[in-house]
Amino acid sequence: MWEQTPTVGILTLGCKVNQYESEAIAEAFEASGFSVLPASSSCDCYVINTCTVTAESDRKARQAIRRAIHQNPNAYILVTGCLAQADPDSPAKISGVDYVCGNANKLSVVEAALQLFREGKKQSPPTVIRTPADSNGFEAMEIRKFDRTRAYIKIEDGCESKCTYCIIPKARGSIRSKAPEDVLREVCTLTAGGCREVVLTGIETASYGKDLKNCSLAELLCLINKIPSIGRVRLGSLDPSLIKQSFVDRIASLPAVAPHFHLSMQSGSDRVLARMKRKYNTRMALEGMERLRRAMLGVQFTTDMIAGFPQETEEEFEETLRFIEQAKFLMIHAFPYSRRKGTVADTMTGQIPEEIKRERVHRITELQKRIRRKILEEQIGATVEVLFETCKNKTAHGHTPSFIDVTCSTELPLQGELRKVRITGVDEHGCVGELTEETI
Repeated sequence: MWEQTPTVGILTLGCKVNQYESEAIAEAFEASGFSVLPASSSCDCYVINTCTVTAESDRKARQAIRRAIHQNPNAYILVTGCLAQADPDSPAKISGVDYVCGNANKLSVVEAALQLFREGKKQSPPTVIRTPADSNGFEAMEIRKFDRTRAYIKIEDGCESKCTYCIIPKARGSIRSKAPEDVLREVCTLTAGGCREVVLTGIETASYGKDLKNCSLAELLCLINKIPSIGRVRLGSLDPSLIKQSFVDRIASLPAVAPHFHLSMQSGSDRVLARMKRKYNTRMALEGMERLRRAMLGVQFTTDMIAGFPQETEEEFEETLRFIEQAKFLMIHAFPYSRRKGTVADTMTGQIPEEIKRERVHRITELQKRIRRKILEEQIGATVEVLFETCKNKTAHGHTPSFIDVTCSTELPLQGELRKVRITGVDEHGCVGELTEETI
């Protein structure tokens, strides 16, 4: 078909769902005869998979599009993702763009690229597909490859929450769940290929199954746990309201489920959470964490925190700090509130000055460093199971089931291996240990 193999560079912005979708797009391009190269290379065509969670995300998406055009002005430029869904005219206005589609059918970029190559000329104006994000249900995608030892699997799309700071429901549409048999087939393919850990992710992972008749997230985990070759299973970001006793009872005894949960908190002040229109309060979150701590030995929690949400007072921020002290998170991704046009929060009075936002992020980070250090020091002397992900310069790095970072000095090629490690100390990155003679 080709005189020479065409090349495509795929640039991904945003969340793990976007990363999964880009991998599925890459595999579809390869199946159509393309060679997938790093997006920094000079390629025959580019796919930019955009994010739109903040105004800064939009800026970075436009910047990435222009960078691709600069790398090869003759390349075909295809834009997809959340910015292309929420505001397709924004990328379409950039001279050099050939095709714009949102989230309803991301894989269409492959056929669009093939058509451009057949026609042999760039499109001006570009083809713009304007379709509701949820118009085609859950788009059929799957991957067979994975990076190092871990693979992300998208099991859910869409969000029906009304959070005042978020534009994502507009970009992703209503809740759609991947059929459990399709999830199981994909997990089986990956584990058969040597994948040791899968992460089930979605736009609102906790909502998996709400549109299905007989499969909840807990039931899906029970089914995955039965796969003979299954390794670890982690969950993407979860709404704390999911962690009810019935959910804990279903999953706590499943050996495959890793004792680590990323809770999408956003604030530790009930008044701020109410202005955000989140579906939980701090009491619900702490009670859910305590349920899991009682049921799962060594469980750890990570979270996100927004500092400087509109009208956040110093007293409310202090409430967040006290909540963090109580919750004892292993890690916190703290970031300043960013205004997003089209959201309720953008129109709120009482916008917080940028310098106060930065100062509050710093205070969260410093508090979290102390809490993390104490958690890590509590591991000293313990023997833990580590799945090693990288091995470089005589140092192997991996994670325990509870997502604690561990490094070991070794000349052994341990990437992809599970080994027992005795924790001997702590450094600025995590725990330091030495390999034991025990095998797994």
